[in-house]
Amino acid sequence: CLASYVSTKRGIGWPVAAMTEVTDDQKKAVILDSIRGVPDFPKKGILFWDVTTILLNPTAFQYTVDLFAKKYRDAKIDVVAGFEARGLIFGAPLALALKCAFVPLRKPGKLPGATVSEEYATEYSTDKIEMHADHVTSGQRVLLVDDLIATGGTLNAGIKLIEKVGAEVVEAACVIELPFLKGRDKIQGTKLHVLVEKEGL
Repeated sequence: CLASYVSTKRGIGWPVAAMTEVTDDQKKAVILDSIRGVPDFPKKGILFWDVTTILLNPTAFQYTVDLFAKKYRDAKIDVVAGFEARGLIFGAPLALALKCAFVPLRKPGKLPGATVSEEYATEYSTDKIEMHADHVTSGQRVLLVDDLIATGGTLNAGIKLIEKVGAEVVEAACVIELPFLKGRDKIQGTKLHVLVEKEGL
C-alpha cells in the first residue's frame, strides 16, 4: 500500500501516514483549506465563501464526493437533485457514485419541458427554482444537494418542490454551513448533513 497524501491548495503533497488511509477528518480539513473567502461580494460587507476553488484541487473535489457517497451509499436514494449553480457541480458526480438518477433544479427559463416551480427568499433577494415536472415521481426517495446553507431559503424551496410532486426528501446535503444564520431552523423536519462549517457571510 502506498502512503496516502493530502494535497494543499498550492498543489504540494505531504504523506499523512504510511500504509494507512486518509481519515474523514483529514479529508474535511483538505476541503476546508481549499475554500477561499472573497470579501465584499456580492455586496460590500459580505464575506463570500467560494467553493469553486475546491475544483482547482482534484483531491479536495474527490474527497467531497467520496464523503457524501459514504454517507448515502446505503440510503436507497432514487434521485439526487442539485441546485443551480454549484449544487449541480457536486450533485451530478454524487449521483454517479450512488448509481442513481440526477435531476437539476434550475432558475426560471432554463428547462425546455413542462416544469413545476417554487419561489423563495435568499439572503440577497427573491428567486424561484424549477424542475421538469416528470423527472421526479411520486414515492421516489430524493437527496437534495447544494454547496452551502446560509439562511435555508433555497433548501426549503427545494423541499417544497420535491414534496409538490409527491416524492420524499430523505435528507439535504451541503458542503458548507454558516451556522450563525440558523438555516437549519427553516428546514425543520428535514435532516441536514454538512461537511464543514464557516463563519461570516
